[in-house]
Amino acid sequence: MTEINVADLEPVGEFGSLAWCEACAGYGVQLLEDGDLPPDTAWGFTEIYTHAPARLLENGREMSAYFIMVKDGRITGGDGAPAECRALPGFHVEYPWASICNQSRTKYGREGQMRRSAQEKVMFQQIEEYVGRPNPLGLGGGPKHVWPREVGMALGKGMEEGGGLHNIAASLQTPSPEFADLPTTDMAVPDFEAMTDEQKRRFLALLAVDA
Repeated sequence: MTEINVADLEPVGEFGSLAWCEACAGYGVQLLEDGDLPPDTAWGFTEIYTHAPARLLENGREMSAYFIMVKDGRITGGDGAPAECRALPGFHVEYPWASICNQSRTKYGREGQMRRSAQEKVMFQQIEEYVGRPNPLGLGGGPKHVWPREVGMALGKGMEEGGGLHNIAASLQTPSPEFADLPTTDMAVPDFEAMTDEQKRRFLALLAVDA
């Protein structure tokens, strides 16, 4: 077992970049290898970030995404979202890159996770009201999330003390320039209501939402 000291981690790249996705997947694999997973565990994790900036898709990269897969006694992970992994029960989501990029740098435990989620809900509601139609980001749908207890314990180990996969991923992330001048909440969620009209238009463009 190799102990991961989150405090010693250095940023490797922007949210959704190749370097960041590969690093997150690698640490996720390590956490699961150190966990107490039943030998017959079959579980997949994929996060796909749609409408990512072109700079994150250079050199022929097909999508901004990473995966972790537990299958046939092996734990693997890396860049992308292979169909084999997405076919497994687990956690499979697609988010517009700009909708979760900035706040993903914030480190937190369970209380912070709930506060972030609540603030994101407000942001999505404000966007709905601004554009005048429900769910313009196309969120939701997809397979039911499945979190085996042993998987959740392994990936969330030490979360309240600054550990776990989320805080590792936050430590690995560098700032993205699109958010440098945008107002945000205490959890770094974009504050849509506080944006100027020009900032709102720019943010909606990042989300690929027509006003």
